[in-house]
Amino acid sequence: MVDDLSRFHGLTRPQLMSRIRSRGNKKTEIALLKILREQKFTGWRRHAKLPGKPDFAFPRLKVAIFVDGCFWHGCPRHYKPPTTRGAFWEQKILTNRKRDRRVSRELRAKGWQVVRIWECALVGTRRPATIQRLQRYLAPCPADAGDLPPAQHH
Repeated sequence: MVDDLSRFHGLTRPQLMSRIRSRGNKKTEIALLKILREQKFTGWRRHAKLPGKPDFAFPRLKVAIFVDGCFWHGCPRHYKPPTTRGAFWEQKILTNRKRDRRVSRELRAKGWQVVRIWECALVGTRRPATIQRLQRYLAPCPADAGDLPPAQHH
């Protein structure tokens, strides 16, 4: 079977690539979902209409969680720039990081706590530390804690 590529005639590579829509980071979202369920954290929502579209939002606690992919967000431990089009990829990762910082500032200005987790921190030896970090934000609050944010209860 021959594909009809005539609809792409005359488009540049960037124009073609811009038409490819992301399918999301399902694998990392599922890994975090597994942790949330194992730890019996409740009250989360996916696809919340918040700046930056957090992977998980806890509206009652006002906690937004993002799982940042090691490649797309430039993990200091695992990011390896591609060997071709180096300047493009350097700018792309820099732009992603700037957007992450802007989105985090916007959410904090609205009273949300922002948790950013590297995808590599969801598995292996870093997983327990990630669970502890999540517990600081998501653990049930003591009855006498009043209106303090969850991170200040411990």
